[in-house]
Amino acid sequence: MSTQMQHAPAPTPARRKSITASPYFVYVLVSPLFFILLAYVIYPLYETFIASVNVDEEITWKNYARFFSLEHTANLEALWTSIYISILSVITCGIVGVTMAFLLERYDFPGRKILSVLALVPMALPPLIGVLSFTFLYGESGIFPRAIKELFGLAQVPFSLKGFWGVVVVHTFTMYTYFFMTATAAIKGLDPSLEEAAANLGANRFTVWRRVILPMLTPAMIASSLLVFMVSMASYTAPLIFGIDRTMTMQIYLSRTNGDLDMAATQSTILSVVSVAFLLIMRWYQGARNYQNLSKGVSVHRTEIKSKAGRTITMVLSFIATIILMLPILVLVLISFSVDGTWTVQILPPQYTLEHYIDLFTDSKTWRPIANSLQLSAVAVIGIVLFGVAAAYAMVRLNFKGKTLMDVLIMLPWALPGTVVAVNLIAAFSEPTVFSFNQVLIGTFWIIPLAYFVRHLPLVFRSTSATLMQMDPSVEEAARNLGASWWYSFRRVVFPMAWGGILAGTLLAFVQCIGEFVASILIFTPRTMPLSVAVYQRMYSFEFGTACAYGVLQIAVIIIVLFLSRKVAGDKVNTAV
Repeated sequence: MSTQMQHAPAPTPARRKSITASPYFVYVLVSPLFFILLAYVIYPLYETFIASVNVDEEITWKNYARFFSLEHTANLEALWTSIYISILSVITCGIVGVTMAFLLERYDFPGRKILSVLALVPMALPPLIGVLSFTFLYGESGIFPRAIKELFGLAQVPFSLKGFWGVVVVHTFTMYTYFFMTATAAIKGLDPSLEEAAANLGANRFTVWRRVILPMLTPAMIASSLLVFMVSMASYTAPLIFGIDRTMTMQIYLSRTNGDLDMAATQSTILSVVSVAFLLIMRWYQGARNYQNLSKGVSVHRTEIKSKAGRTITMVLSFIATIILMLPILVLVLISFSVDGTWTVQILPPQYTLEHYIDLFTDSKTWRPIANSLQLSAVAVIGIVLFGVAAAYAMVRLNFKGKTLMDVLIMLPWALPGTVVAVNLIAAFSEPTVFSFNQVLIGTFWIIPLAYFVRHLPLVFRSTSATLMQMDPSVEEAARNLGASWWYSFRRVVFPMAWGGILAGTLLAFVQCIGEFVASILIFTPRTMPLSVAVYQRMYSFEFGTACAYGVLQIAVIIIVLFLSRKVAGDKVNTAV
């Protein structure tokens, strides 16, 4: 017996390896991911809910009673206005996006190629910059209303973009790309033989569209509709600039700035419930409906417009569409050269200068917001990449209970408006907690990168997941079977193959962080003021030239990033949008 004890085998590499092969070892790997989601997604949501029901150290529902009160209807009006604007935005974006996708994919006409490129221009406009460009063009003191007034000698401007319809128009211009991209991909995948078969059976064009094409586009349109609805519900800059106070995001901002913190928490909780409900509906619908094209995938042949009248009309319309798409950027470039304070009642700015662009890189006061944004975004993106890639790998390659929960938790902040994310972080980290290493984060540098991290984590996660799903897992398994460690096979096999999707998500996340305004406005300090807040403040100081120079810089960065994303990752970039 003692002899057997003396010769008991020492732990071998194979035995140590059996620990990692244990079915429970995967939970050791994914537990840090769940911890981060618990700390920075669930805990802030929980704290906001507690703040909404904890009034004067008592648990009460009186804030919710106030919200749904029929005597003071401001909150109910805000909820209805937000839903109404969102529904209208879905309808208008759907009409514009699907129509453009169908025309550009099904017909060949003069100007088609340039329109196909310019159709994505609104993606290059950060929300705040896009709204400002529309006010410069079509607002009450905008270029076009003033020009028409002067041209026809009118006492008042004949039209102006403002109020409710101003918000809807801006939403349509900036959000139709969601419909356009998904509908374009769906139309490319349609088999023309299905339409030919329907036509041969006597169906007219309208019937073919209604009974064949539309059902095949339904999944793409439903996904885009829910996405646009959520983005519209989260919209803050358009209601802010066009003076619509009765929206949920504006009510949250007003409650917060007026010191009514428990009502801000109540409004945030209700808006969170609405947003999360639509996220879950979108996930359910995408899983429940599956329109598959079982044909061999013959590419769609574009119909060339041959009639002289048709070609002339399409050329004119293409030119008009090109001007409409480019004007918001062109007007920002024009005004960025104007001298601050000189553009008052004139149609166009009367004086121009290069000083604003020189100041961007030479004046420390002007440069500071740019440096702040670059620094804040870089810190956030490092965290987003580390967590997003790890979470995507866990979701695609590992088997564990709680996958669906992790997926929902990661995508949850994407459904939440920036105002809600900011209020959640304020509620969670105004006091020292274990998740903030016993530090108060509000008022510090770290709270803004944390907000950016939470908001834009889904971009890297989605693009990396899509890329990993397309990879053959046997390649990684072969490396492991040849003796490579998990880390070595991940570093030398998985990461290089997934690089395109990772980079696409990373670049888009960086762009979104640079342009993030909604969350920043509630949590910035004068020392950490980002670029988007600087644009807003310059606008309200009537320093239009400097504000637009900032905006042009943002657009230039975004266009470069989108170009690089498409160059490196191709269509994979769409999976991150």
